[in-house]
Amino acid sequence: MPKIKTQKGIAKRVRVTRNGKLVRRNSWTSHRLHQKSKKHKRKDHTEQPVAKSDRKAVRRALGI
Repeated sequence: MPKIKTQKGIAKRVRVTRNGKLVRRNSWTSHRLHQKSKKHKRKDHTEQPVAKSDRKAVRRALGI
């Protein structure tokens, strides 16, 4: 059985926590920041969990 290669694009975007959860950065955080409120921009700094519907595919892509 050959080893499963990690999809590097996903590996750069998703991180696995110590408890095994998958977290990602928020989207829409790099452009047109002047019209977003400070509260909105501050909330975008936090990492979000990967959606439940995507977890299986992301784990497979990471080789977990």
